[in-house]
Amino acid sequence: MSALWSFLDRFESHVCRVLLAVFVTLLFVQIVSRQIFGFSITWIEELSIILFVWFAYFGASYAARIAAHNRVTFHLNALPRTKARIIEAMGDAFWIAFNLVFVWQSIEFISRLKPFVKAQTLGWEMRHVYLALPIAFTLMTLRILQVNYLKLVRGIDPTDPDKASVQAALELAEDEKRNFEKGEH
Repeated sequence: MSALWSFLDRFESHVCRVLLAVFVTLLFVQIVSRQIFGFSITWIEELSIILFVWFAYFGASYAARIAAHNRVTFHLNALPRTKARIIEAMGDAFWIAFNLVFVWQSIEFISRLKPFVKAQTLGWEMRHVYLALPIAFTLMTLRILQVNYLKLVRGIDPTDPDKASVQAALELAEDEKRNFEKGEH
């Protein structure tokens, strides 16, 4: 059960990795076919754009999970952490309200699309392509709620991704320095 929870906790990350790998591979194939063989595969560019859009929206949901969306926090750093968490949660309540309106409006938009509205080269119904919007914004809302649960109920602040990557780089540099000093270069 722990492995399943771990997978679900990083679901958007896994989806983004697959989408990124597929659309980069498709674009590489397109470049090779144009430059070496002198022709292009018409559906590749359209599919790559669709995959990139899905990648961006699922990436936004993943960023919500790791609390990596930009926000002004300078004023919150001067407050006790419990008060800062409450103020952040109030801001997140507005974000959730926006997301819910967006999900509702995107579902309304998709339901009004006629079946004959299709992607030009793929022939897919655009209703299916636009499903990225309500899915990603619903996931984002769930992730915002999850992060606020961790902060407000469990008292766990997510690791700041910027600080974590800087810390990892510093640790790597320290390891390299130790290895160099030992003569392992």
